[in-house]
Amino acid sequence: MQVALTIAGSDSSAGAGIQADLKTFAAHGVFGVSVITAVTAQNTTGVVTGAPVPADLVTAQIEAVAADLALNAAKTGMLANAAIVEAVAAAVDALEIPFLVVDPVIVSTSGDPLLDDEGLLAMKKELLSRAHAVTPNMPEAEVLSGVRIATDADRRDAAKRIFALGPSYVVITGGHAAGERIVDVVYDGEVFTEYAAARIPGRSTHGTGCSFSAALTAHLALGQSLHEAMPLAQEYVAGAIRHAPGLGRGAGPLNHFWRLY
Repeated sequence: MQVALTIAGSDSSAGAGIQADLKTFAAHGVFGVSVITAVTAQNTTGVVTGAPVPADLVTAQIEAVAADLALNAAKTGMLANAAIVEAVAAAVDALEIPFLVVDPVIVSTSGDPLLDDEGLLAMKKELLSRAHAVTPNMPEAEVLSGVRIATDADRRDAAKRIFALGPSYVVITGGHAAGERIVDVVYDGEVFTEYAAARIPGRSTHGTGCSFSAALTAHLALGQSLHEAMPLAQEYVAGAIRHAPGLGRGAGPLNHFWRLY
């Protein structure tokens, strides 16, 4: 069985973060292992409070997992601060962790900040250059690139600027744009490739970014290329939204195991 690692924060409502990643890995037949970077008290309406894990404990978790299990791919989510970002970047290098997908979690679906300013600078300087792919949504792409995205040309400009920070691929997801179709854009330094999917209406969007990047990570762990993984990850998240359980008073969680029941 292939093994995928998630390095992210814990979501007490289990719709996003570590919990969403592990569910997504399991739904794809991949054994998920985890490194917790922060503990949050949150639900579908927002984040109440949270606390980061000490950076040396994050390093120890990564080392413990990598020493015993052969990792086939990994992803990051909430990293909270610069010390954790730097610890993760150093561990990815030292342990030669393959196919790193960086989901640049800057704010939650409800708008709560999940990465401080120094952490953002460290991500741009230390982590993105080690990424196989970085998967920002449009607001995150604006923060990473410094480009205000109002048009398709703006999004492509933002992708070029993020690519200059060192990842092999930039995936800017299109869920925040208007329209009946969601268009995700992949840039590899030379070619832009668009992947379009129908927008699924509803309020169940808690953890969509986590689940999408985790699905990409699972497919990379299974030996597929990023371009092979893109439509499969889109289809998975769309199904998880379509079959969402309708829980909570805010942005509800997905049904990560929709294919099973």
